[in-house]
Order: sequence, then structure tokens, then C-alpha cells
Amino acid sequence: MNAPQPPVKGDLLTPAEVLAAIPQQDPFRFVDDILEIDDDHIVASYRFRPEADFYRGHFPGRPITPGVLLIESMAQAGVVALGIYLLAKERGRAAARDVVTVFTDATVEFSGVVRPNERVIISGRKQFFRRLKLRSQVEMRLEDGTLVCAGQLAGMGVEK
Repeated sequence: MNAPQPPVKGDLLTPAEVLAAIPQQDPFRFVDDILEIDDDHIVASYRFRPEADFYRGHFPGRPITPGVLLIESMAQAGVVALGIYLLAKERGRAAARDVVTVFTDATVEFSGVVRPNERVIISGRKQFFRRLKLRSQVEMRLEDGTLVCAGQLAGMGVEK
């Protein structure tokens, strides 16, 4: 028989609700879908649009996605979105709306590239979440499973 679960302090948000709460918007949102989310992890996806302006200059004739945008995509999923979910669960929906996550730290190693129109899968695993600070281990893979980059990312919530 399963032991009773402790009551939830806040609210459990659906993946669609978390996605809607991410403050970054087009053209600077790099998360299309949240495929899985819970207290410990998130899985999200994004397709890099071939018409994105940055491809014109990075690199003409053989464009690849800038690494800083790959890190931004990882941060939006593994820190911002996961942080929204955890904060809503801990303190309720109102708290999640009143706090914005700022990116504080990244240590990322690259092992591949992302070309225009490729879809990536971002997986993040919470390392710690306390006092509005979140550190996650995050990786990005192409749809075929090829590792693009991985590392630790961190952020902290600040009142709006």
C-alpha cells in the first residue's frame, strides 16, 4: 500500500501553463513545447527557425546557431521554466507571477552544432532549489540523440 503524500503547499502547473508563464517572447523565446515537467526535471523542445535574422551573419553560406543562443534555450527551459514550476508549487501561482528569473551562471561544454530548422530536445535536472535560487544540470540533443552541449546553469528569482 502506498504511503499518503504530503499536501501540496502551492499549485501544480501544467506544462502549457508553465510555457505561457515564461517571460521571454518571440523573437527571443527558444522553447516551443514542454514535454515533461515535475519536481526534479524538465524536458522541452525548440525548432530553430531558418528565417531567424542571426543566421544571415553566422556564418553566410553555412549557417549554424550561435552558442550563446543554445545556452539561452537551455536556460529558458532548465532554469526559467523549471523555476516557475517549482516556485508555483512551493508558494502558489501568484508568487510565480510576481517573480522573474534572472540568469546568473553557466558552465557549458559544446560537442556539436545546430543548423537552421533543426529541432533540439533540452533536458534539465534540478540540482538544488532554495531561497529562489535554482541550479540545474542541462543538456541539449538533436532529435536523433546527438549531444550538442551540456553543463550547469543557474538563476535566481527577483521580485518584479
